Amino acid sequence: MIVKPKVLILRTAGTNCDFETQYAFEKAGAEADRIHINRILEKKETIHDYHIIVIPGGFTYGDYIAAGKIFANELYFNLKCSLNKFIEDGKLIIGICNGFQVLVKSGFLPDINSGNPPGNPFDLDATLMFNDSGKFEDRWVNLKACSSKSPFVNEGDDIYIPVANAEGKFVAKDDETLKCLRESGQIVYKYVDNSNEICGYPGNPSGSVDNIAGICDSTGRVFGMMPHPERHIDPTQHPRWTREGLKAEGDGVVVFKNAVNYIKKQWS
Repeated sequence: MIVKPKVLILRTAGTNCDFETQYAFEKAGAEADRIHINRILEKKETIHDYHIIVIPGGFTYGDYIAAGKIFANELYFNLKCSLNKFIEDGKLIIGICNGFQVLVKSGFLPDINSGNPPGNPFDLDATLMFNDSGKFEDRWVNLKACSSKSPFVNEGDDIYIPVANAEGKFVAKDDETLKCLRESGQIVYKYVDNSNEICGYPGNPSGSVDNIAGICDSTGRVFGMMPHPERHIDPTQHPRWTREGLKAEGDGVVVFKNAVNYIKKQWS
């Protein structure tokens, strides 16, 4: 029986949300290690010692070429087989902000064809591009959970967390891809307003198509989102806690608790 699920937080040059992500998973009841990608490439089988892999936020390799693209190529060309085996074993992968960009640009998301390996990173089904506002967006947003396909999220897990990105606009390759994502339940989180209704800017700060804030792959076990749940773990991180009062915990905790509970159940 697993007492504490083990979490691997991959970091590299430019990663800057790894400590917060480690704290979030430890708060949720997991054991988390921060390991540089170079150490993993030296011994690729290391990843199979873990139950959850995280690609946290930041600006990996300075976001040269495009946000997350260099790290995406590094994963695809060096770790594709190992990561495919990791997913096939029933384990979980999450990418947050820059990590979401990495998973999309490496082809691990959205992976709309069940059972297939990730697509060619030079012929993607979706991408994340520059915000419609033309600037870096740093604000708090409301997210509506639209699907329970991913173990990271249950319908009803509506949360209020911050977003911070310049290239956060999710777009699908074509209408057919977007239709597949809708029909398969792979659209997990959407941006909404205070009334839980679909909204425009600034509630959807990047201008994402269909207000998409987070998606999963066809298995549900690979999940990515642009906003930062690891930045709202403690209730005092809420920007209005002194006026509205403290909750028992921050809204973002639920994402990490769901993953930890899933692993405990599946691997007990």
